[in-house]
Amino acid sequence: MWTTTTRPILFCRFSRLLTTQASPLTLRPYQENCLKACLDAHNSGATRIGVSLPTGAGKTAVFISLLSWLEPRKSRPDAKRSLVIVNSIELARQAAAQAKFQRPDWTVEIEQGGKHRASGNADLTVATYQTLLEPGRLPKFPPQHLKAVVVDEAHHAAAPSYRRILSFFHPEIRCPENYTHTQSSGDAVPIFGFSATFSRHDGLALGSVFERIVYHRDFLDMIKEQWLCNVRFTTVKANIDMKGVTINSHSGDFSPTSLAHVINTETLNKLVVQTWLDRAARDRKSTVVFAVTVAHVRALTETFRSAGIDARYLYARTPIVERNALIEDFKAGRFPVLLNCALLTEGTDIPNIDCVVVARPTRSRNVFLQMIGRGVRLSPGTGKKDCHVIDFVDSMSRVIGIVSAPTLFGLDPTTVVDGESIQELEMRADSADGESSVNDPYPTGDNRLNLPDPKTVTYIDYDNPFVLADQNAGKLSHIMQLSPNAWVDCGEDIYVLECFGKGHVRIEPVSGGEHDLRRCQATSPRDLPFRDSGSHFRAHYSPTIHSKTASALNVSRFQKNRKVLDASSLADAVRGCDTYAAEKVLRGPLSHALRRRAKWRQGPASPAQKLVVAKRWGYVHKSVKVLQEAGDGTEFPEKLRNLTKGDAAYIITRLKHGSQRRYVKKLAAHRKLEAIHAKEKQRRAREHVCVGPLAPEKG
Repeated sequence: MWTTTTRPILFCRFSRLLTTQASPLTLRPYQENCLKACLDAHNSGATRIGVSLPTGAGKTAVFISLLSWLEPRKSRPDAKRSLVIVNSIELARQAAAQAKFQRPDWTVEIEQGGKHRASGNADLTVATYQTLLEPGRLPKFPPQHLKAVVVDEAHHAAAPSYRRILSFFHPEIRCPENYTHTQSSGDAVPIFGFSATFSRHDGLALGSVFERIVYHRDFLDMIKEQWLCNVRFTTVKANIDMKGVTINSHSGDFSPTSLAHVINTETLNKLVVQTWLDRAARDRKSTVVFAVTVAHVRALTETFRSAGIDARYLYARTPIVERNALIEDFKAGRFPVLLNCALLTEGTDIPNIDCVVVARPTRSRNVFLQMIGRGVRLSPGTGKKDCHVIDFVDSMSRVIGIVSAPTLFGLDPTTVVDGESIQELEMRADSADGESSVNDPYPTGDNRLNLPDPKTVTYIDYDNPFVLADQNAGKLSHIMQLSPNAWVDCGEDIYVLECFGKGHVRIEPVSGGEHDLRRCQATSPRDLPFRDSGSHFRAHYSPTIHSKTASALNVSRFQKNRKVLDASSLADAVRGCDTYAAEKVLRGPLSHALRRRAKWRQGPASPAQKLVVAKRWGYVHKSVKVLQEAGDGTEFPEKLRNLTKGDAAYIITRLKHGSQRRYVKKLAAHRKLEAIHAKEKQRRAREHVCVGPLAPEKG
């Protein structure tokens, strides 16, 4: 940042120009830097320029100064008029007043509705975009007579309504489909966009309007450098369950109607008011509260009034005269609490606000900053020292992407914050354990998180039914350490021991609802009592008989399941089942075949085994008949040709006991989770502002 002695001569001369021609306005150093960046970009040939300045940074003063300094285009030396496009009558009045303050020598007009009809010949016209869309209003400002167009709240500029207007002034901005207009000339009028939140939530490319952002100033940096007042944060953990709240696919934020069902409750409204009474009533003079819907605004206002607080509200349909009167009374300190719904997030200049209550959760960093930005303007004349921001976070669920005061500093969303300053929160973030809790604004360390970060969502190999047993040796050490037998982990704590044509023994977890405290039915080297009534394991033996025997007896080869045991731990269950298999199923030397190291497992898999695995593995490019006839296995894919009997038995057992189904289900859930996080990452990226070229509109 330049010091007073090192600023370029042109800006010293420009500051003197403002002082002598208009007012004693002196630009702040960052405003001069911004102005220089705009002029440098314009002089280098850029004609669609974006500027990102936070709330309270003096955007209006900057763009009025820019228009004062900007020279007409060489191709149009007589083009000396300027047009400022805003999105509300309040912003139009503010911009017009600032222009008259800075340049009393200019003629300034407003183009808005039926009351304000500009001539089109003024030095500066401030117009609402809604009015410019009306028939006959836009042609009053022919491009050949304009030296520049400024768009305030420029994050709206990519919307079709704005592009309908801006394409009239610049041929490189495409007019939306199903709408055409005739330009007065082929001129490219320089367009400058200013916004505190230079990004869009709905994915519309700002690059369709602006070619680059030439200057960006961060909200927190402005506070640290004391251009904005300091902020203290308090977060309140509320009993809010956000899991069922729907997300608007267009904005990426919570649907207000759905959110209101969760937030607009008597309990939460009383919590908001009680928190304000405890934390703000004694030392805060002017509080603005952001609610979810109009119904929420009214209900919350009544709750404040029931507590004896003079609270008033306004919303989009509040008559303009009443709205202006409310705001003027609030500025004058005639009542302490002003509630609103989606109205005061933009274009509100009430410097005396010293407390902001965020009673509407959001997934948008921009919206959150817009809300707390209402209270960061300096107001030394009212005795304001800082702004107290109170927001509410859910304690029941951890919805991905939700923004709160702690997440601005990389802290866990549920971090308890009570009256802490920005500096204190940054120190907490720096000392937080683990890199992810410092750098990731959506940390995932809490095991209650229902949507974990994709970096931590991995599926260990043995979830895949086709991974071989020896490849899982490291991961299956728990079952290998419990038994020398070839138990197969089928996933989800299900373990199976195949008994060579005589069936299988299966161990699976059972919830604590069944309180069967009997010991193992099999003879066991030790008793297996339950330690508690929580989850435990149950084992069954599923006997089978040879198919020829079953056919001769005209019975099914699959016999009725027999309960083996209940056990309080997997170790107890495995030991009891090993004993059962050796004494009841494969007696004597036959039980050695159950061993994991049995010699038969090292031989090559049979064609029949390979065929079963191939069909389930998806190798269907060869007919079943060809595979069946390939007794030597030469027709099988390489990974199947090298299978051993033990490998094939391991895979087939997992397939028979639902491992593939469970794996496919987990894989589908994993892919769905990845898609959710990819979408969330893309949404977050859109909220990140940096100086440089903007991506052009696709298609």
